[in-house]
Amino acid sequence: MQRKLISSGSEFESKIGYSRAIVDGDYVFVSGTTGYDYADMSISSDVAKQTEQCIKNIEQALVAANSALKCVVRVTYILPKKSDFEQCWPMLNHYFGEIRPAATMFEAGLLDEKMKIEIQVTARVLPHS
Repeated sequence: MQRKLISSGSEFESKIGYSRAIVDGDYVFVSGTTGYDYADMSISSDVAKQTEQCIKNIEQALVAANSALKCVVRVTYILPKKSDFEQCWPMLNHYFGEIRPAATMFEAGLLDEKMKIEIQVTARVLPHS
């Protein structure tokens, strides 16, 4: 399988030089994804709402890559304030509770002060039917 690039249309992709996701072989590598709603480039001030939007953005990339949330095998959470992480747990459990991917969380600054969480995932491509 050839390498396939997936774009979300975010202005950051062209400015920085990256893809939302890359399909390479049987895996999809989704870049760190924030809670921006790309339809209108808005972002909530609530970390839990940003978390849900991150996951929706990731899901769109996975679908474009012939994958799905159920195929996620690894997830990394990055938050500027580790104390905000617990507020994200109900949303993360909603989407990943049954999947239970390997996970890591760390505290680090993000590109924009409005960003309260960034999530990156690795997933498997759906098997051919």
